[in-house]
Amino acid sequence: MSPDTAQPRPSDNADPAPTVARDPEPADDVDAAAASPVPVPAAPAPMSAMARSRLRRVITVGGTLLVLFILWETFTYFIAYTDDAYVRSDLVAVAPEITGRIIAVHVVDNQAIKKGDKLVSIDPVPFQLVVNQYKAQIERETALLKVAQEELDTAKAAFAASSSAHTYAVQEQARYSDLAARQYAPVAELDRANNELRRTTAEMTISEVAIKKAQTDIGAHLASIKVAEAELASAQWNLDRTDVVSPTDGTITNLTLRVGDTGTINIPMIGIVDANAWRIMANYKQYYVRSFEIGETAWVWLDSAPWHFHRAKITGIARGFSRDPQAPMLLPYVAPTTDWIRLQRRIPVTIVLIDPPPGGTLYMGADARTVIFR
Repeated sequence: MSPDTAQPRPSDNADPAPTVARDPEPADDVDAAAASPVPVPAAPAPMSAMARSRLRRVITVGGTLLVLFILWETFTYFIAYTDDAYVRSDLVAVAPEITGRIIAVHVVDNQAIKKGDKLVSIDPVPFQLVVNQYKAQIERETALLKVAQEELDTAKAAFAASSSAHTYAVQEQARYSDLAARQYAPVAELDRANNELRRTTAEMTISEVAIKKAQTDIGAHLASIKVAEAELASAQWNLDRTDVVSPTDGTITNLTLRVGDTGTINIPMIGIVDANAWRIMANYKQYYVRSFEIGETAWVWLDSAPWHFHRAKITGIARGFSRDPQAPMLLPYVAPTTDWIRLQRRIPVTIVLIDPPPGGTLYMGADARTVIFR
């Protein structure tokens, strides 16, 4: 290497001398921590407008439902209302008490009638013949009774005569027996006296038998007369039932009976809606009836006479109802209705109108609505 070439100096190219690392002083650590930034928690993201709108709707709907529920409970506590009600009366099923051919129908369908009005007539001829038969039997037994009474009188007279003759025969037999014993009278006279005694005794016996027979005949004829009189009364009763009359005031309904039909005993042939048994059957939910009282005022809306509330009163509250529609109808069955989810049972309440509609015209089975203020 030429002398003119610059040689590197050791101080320029040599690595610096290694330094010994020392632990920093505590004061240096505090200064370092103060100098470093402190992490701050991230702020929550703001709620979107859609979420806020949904929350407001939920709160509004829930509050509205709660207010409506409170109002409904308050309303139903003071006002008991039901539209499950209907007009009811008694349907009188008129059946003949005898069997026979119908010869006349005196009413028409939907006719208003009064108690005792004639409805139909059944052919009376067969029943009249039976009445005549028992009347004739009574007359015959009465005549036979008279004959038996005459026989009794005759038998009593014969008994009296035979008794008198028997008394005389006893005396004669005693006298002749004494005379014959002392030989003051022939034996033939004694025999005659004995024979007369036997004859009068037999006549008395015959008279007694005749009296008993006549008395028996009288008893039999009297019994026959009583039987015939009883049969006559039954026959007369049947004859009187050939005219079928109305048992109550009301209206004929669904009349299909015609002349020539056969009326059969105890089988209904005419229906009458009773005019004196009108009432409203209101089926109230079971939690309503806890405060109902007999005689309490009710108000009735009749669909057959709308736009007017009629004053009424409670006359009965059912104490039981059937839960089985197939059970015998000794208990009323009321079909449950769906109220929210729970099936509410309804209890029949009987309501009688105090202020009926003008003219008193009601229709059995018509719809009604009732309100009771508590």
